[in-house]
Amino acid sequence: MRIVYMGTPDFAVRPLKALYEEGHEIAAVVTQPDKPKGRHGEMAMSAVKEEALRLSIPVLQPLKASDREFIEEIRQLSPELIVVAAYGQILKKELLSIPPHGCINIHASLLPRWRGASPISAAIMAGDEYTGVTAMQMDEGLDTGDMLLTEKLPIEAEDTTESLTVKLSELGAGLIVRTLKGIAEGSLSPVKQSELGEHTYAGILKKEDGDLDLDMPSETIERQIRGLYPWPCGYSHLGGKLFKIYEAKKAEPKTGDLEPYSLLIEDGELYVGCGEGCLKLLSVQLEGKKRMSAADFLRGSSQLIREAGRLERRS
Repeated sequence: MRIVYMGTPDFAVRPLKALYEEGHEIAAVVTQPDKPKGRHGEMAMSAVKEEALRLSIPVLQPLKASDREFIEEIRQLSPELIVVAAYGQILKKELLSIPPHGCINIHASLLPRWRGASPISAAIMAGDEYTGVTAMQMDEGLDTGDMLLTEKLPIEAEDTTESLTVKLSELGAGLIVRTLKGIAEGSLSPVKQSELGEHTYAGILKKEDGDLDLDMPSETIERQIRGLYPWPCGYSHLGGKLFKIYEAKKAEPKTGDLEPYSLLIEDGELYVGCGEGCLKLLSVQLEGKKRMSAADFLRGSSQLIREAGRLERRS
């Protein structure tokens, strides 16, 4: 099948590769424009662009997918189908209607749960037992189209957004191959999302979403830390400096519960109190230093921790 593929982050790479390996003709890959990245602001291409160039597939990077010039360029490519995976823009009807088989979205949730931009993070932070991938016939709404195929995946106790993205990308690769086969055979039966209950929505994550509210239960905070990794990362403040918490787990020190935000060093371990229970910190980073294990952090900063006594509430 002749395809235009639209995607941007790591999640979208494996499905692109799977379609290529399956022998589909990929007329072009559409991805977001290169953006400045890192301390020096050097321009960086998306993960999907890197893969497309490796596969020698033409790359288009419109500023807006609604631009008439871009839409005409897609029309001239005459795709039979457009496949979308975390592209980053809502597509208009004029673009959706170009291919005879329409546009299929690979969405990283079991719709109608977690429509929107950050479904993987949302599922982890909500404590969902399962997530998955949905192949959906796109319409003009935000992840509102009819569902074609789904595949379910358990969320493991230590999954982060980073680890779950890798798993769901692999799952999505297999799912989109099966979806295209079903489209070609005419064997798929679309299901309206309204038949499966109410939807939930996962908005765009912002940097300030990482500011942890340690008045919440430790179980909730632990899920937030996993859901916020690798970006924006869970954080608080220690001694007036940003203090990132990359890994933590629910645990009780011998002394029992601590006051929210209170810190405790016990048997070479670092604990912080929450609204209910405590967290043992495993991997942290103080502003101006590198990420390190909590044990290594204690070797150089135990005096700072004892003097401060607690993390700082900023909100």
